[in-house]
Amino acid sequence: MMLPRIANQRAIIDRRALADAVAAAFAEQGEKSRSAVVELLREALEAGRTEIARRLEARPSAGTECAQAQAFLVDQLVRVIYDHVVTRLYRASNRSMGERIAVIAVGGYGRGEMAPHSDVDIAFVTPIKPTSWCEQVIEAVLYFLWDLGLKVGHSSRSLDEVVRMARSDLTIRTAMLEGRYVWGDRELYDMAAARFWAEVVNGTEKQFVAEKLQERNERHKRLGDSRYVVEPNVKEGKGGLRDLHTLYWIGKYIHKVRDASELVDVGLLTAEEYRAFRKAENFFWAVRCHLHMLTKRAEDRLTFDLQREVAMRMNFADRPGKSAVERFMQYFFLQAKQVGSLTGVFLAQLDGQFARQKRGFFAALRARPRRIGAFVLEGGKLGVPNDSVFQQDPVRLLEMFAIAAEQKVEIHPEAMRIARRDAGLIDAAVRKDPKANALFMEVLTSRNDPETVLRWMNEAGVFGRFIPDFGRVVAQMQFDMYHHYTVDEHTIRAIGLLARIEKGEAREDHPLASEVVGKVASRRVLYLATLLHDIAKGRKGDHSVLGAEVALKLCPRLGLSPAETELVAWLVRWHLLMSATAFKRDLADYKTIADFVNLVQSQERLRLLLVLTVVDIRAVGPGVWNSWKRQLLSDLFISAEEMLRLGHKQHGRAERIAAKKKAVAALLKERDALIGTVGKQLGDAYWIAEPEDIIALNLQQMDAALGEPLSVEAHWYPARGATLVTVLAADHPGLFYRIAGGIHLAGGNIIDARIHTARNGTAVDNFLVQDPLGRPLNEASQIARLKNAIADALANRVKLVPQLAARPLARPRADAFDVRPIVIFDNKASNRFTVIEVGARDRPALLNRLARALFETRLIVHSAHIATYGERAVDTFYVTDVLGEKITETNRMKTIEKKLLEAAEDRKVKAAA
Repeated sequence: MMLPRIANQRAIIDRRALADAVAAAFAEQGEKSRSAVVELLREALEAGRTEIARRLEARPSAGTECAQAQAFLVDQLVRVIYDHVVTRLYRASNRSMGERIAVIAVGGYGRGEMAPHSDVDIAFVTPIKPTSWCEQVIEAVLYFLWDLGLKVGHSSRSLDEVVRMARSDLTIRTAMLEGRYVWGDRELYDMAAARFWAEVVNGTEKQFVAEKLQERNERHKRLGDSRYVVEPNVKEGKGGLRDLHTLYWIGKYIHKVRDASELVDVGLLTAEEYRAFRKAENFFWAVRCHLHMLTKRAEDRLTFDLQREVAMRMNFADRPGKSAVERFMQYFFLQAKQVGSLTGVFLAQLDGQFARQKRGFFAALRARPRRIGAFVLEGGKLGVPNDSVFQQDPVRLLEMFAIAAEQKVEIHPEAMRIARRDAGLIDAAVRKDPKANALFMEVLTSRNDPETVLRWMNEAGVFGRFIPDFGRVVAQMQFDMYHHYTVDEHTIRAIGLLARIEKGEAREDHPLASEVVGKVASRRVLYLATLLHDIAKGRKGDHSVLGAEVALKLCPRLGLSPAETELVAWLVRWHLLMSATAFKRDLADYKTIADFVNLVQSQERLRLLLVLTVVDIRAVGPGVWNSWKRQLLSDLFISAEEMLRLGHKQHGRAERIAAKKKAVAALLKERDALIGTVGKQLGDAYWIAEPEDIIALNLQQMDAALGEPLSVEAHWYPARGATLVTVLAADHPGLFYRIAGGIHLAGGNIIDARIHTARNGTAVDNFLVQDPLGRPLNEASQIARLKNAIADALANRVKLVPQLAARPLARPRADAFDVRPIVIFDNKASNRFTVIEVGARDRPALLNRLARALFETRLIVHSAHIATYGERAVDTFYVTDVLGEKITETNRMKTIEKKLLEAAEDRKVKAAA
């Protein structure tokens, strides 16, 4: 394989001039010339890299050119070094037949494509076991390369060893498959190549394909198994460069193609598909080269902090409703999607070629395809009888997917290829066609596996053509650390989870949703609301409001009645209501439930909203859902359902407290007398706010701690997926922020806090604590650390502020996001308290700083509720002034807001205790 001709090669490196300069340095200094030679080589490498970087800057999308120029630069350096070593350092006048070396580029370097900081993979091949002269030469060449700071992957083997090891090791075999002569003994290289094809490749084609595909699947699983992960790996990720290379390797192994363009000649890709292959490859190489140049290292992961930089370098610009980085990432995911399509088509053609080789006359007679409507079912796959099936009737594009869903069969990749080609036939007439809309609804609400079939439909481009609003969010990422997938992938995953909940397959994780989903009156409403809940992301304005407008237009077309349409639009409009209420409001406050019920208004809406909320949060990505969120949503659902069932008549306060005390007595068993002893110290507000299991623990702790100045207890609390920390201490102003600081110092993150004062002046404060990434703190050492840190903070034994400021970020790349702090006052959310909501960048001890600011503005915190969305935190406080009144005065609010904004500002805190 020869490298393509590089434009104006000598501007990158002039090998002849460099070789002359090396010769002159050796002539002048002889054996002592090493440092001078290394310096000449280093200058040539730096000058070459600078020129390549200049070319990429001038043409930021010319990725393949950049990668090829890099390989060319390394080639010339290796040749100059090899000649210098062989002709001057270890000159042998009459070499034996065994004293020959072929320098072969392998791996990506062998393919003639390298990112600026890629490894240089070289194989030194000798006719027999390397002689001492060969070893000296190889070692000298390697030392020169290492002195240049290059990361070299190398091997030195005899011809026999090359064959033996390539047979036994897939990695070596793949590397040798891309072997390219660089320098040294050409005849020896030709012998190695001939033996590789004759003795290694011959007869092992099917085994190689199977092993390569297995390797690819394992790599995908390791990196998130979706091409829509929002921090993708350009090289190794699904739909990235390695997937394209896998196609090339397989084509080369089976058909001995010399470059990717020959995949067309051997029938594995069409000319149009090859152009798509080149376009994706060129784009990914550009991204990878920019990543290496920005980080000055072999960085292949497109992390949040680098996405903005690469987008800017590649000249992506902002558009209304979509930032430059979101447009860049959308283009990235569209290319990854294209690679997925090419892979499917390529493997189907390969499958067909293998099948034709082994199928005899009688086997062909036996394998009669079965007709299903306009389609054929052959070998368990749904195919098309001819090339023009969709052109004859474009509605068949939807019918094919509906049959696949109903029959539970795969679609043949050749049929997918034709569907992808003909997706453009879906026009306004097809979209209005009642049959087409009915078929789409069959797929969406299928009781089999709607997720897989909708994903196929999306891969073929049919989904976005039939529902153009969905087409707008295909491959659209959301530039934050909360959403793990693109909007279309998130939506399809949510539909898949809904189907699993409906089948009862997610009962363990989602018991309430699994029970409620069976009582829903309209499945169609639920599935359509799930499809449309994020349909207006990336537009200017509130996506919930705009999405409801889309629903009002689209649902009648899909065959929904006016009542169903109104319900879908309501669900889309309010799809964030239940999570916002559960995670950011006090569910023990009667007004919270009353306000929520006023908006929901019916049992059916409540059921639908619960299931939609669960699948929406769960489909955001791994690690976002936890038992704490499940508990909060369940509490809200149960309270709201009770209010809807019984009306707004509030149970008498006395009856509710009596019922709570009865439940606590049942938990305490023989110790139920505590309710009448230490329990008398606790006011009505405490009995209403706290759940009975926490009250039982609090009463026992209060009894044990009588006469003690401080009592700290911490228990792993599985029902809430968190550690319950209870602090009993003499109440005084600033107690809350000090406890919060101690918990943060111990590595804890408070997700919920309730602050009470007993009648004897003792503070009874309950905190639910996790680690900063939402994981439990349930080891004995972690719980001991929590207790000690709180005691130290309350006894003033530690300087909280400087120590908290020094703690590292839980999510180090949160710096890539601009989160402007915001403070919202709400005097309508509670009858007794002012609710203050603070949104800011999440970081260690944010709650401690905000609590301190509230203390300094003379506010009493009664409860705090903390929700995090990736890099963004929303901390909600229920507060009163020192007299127990709401904050209503405008000037007072402005002072509090200023103080909270200062605390929320993302800057280093001065070291003051």
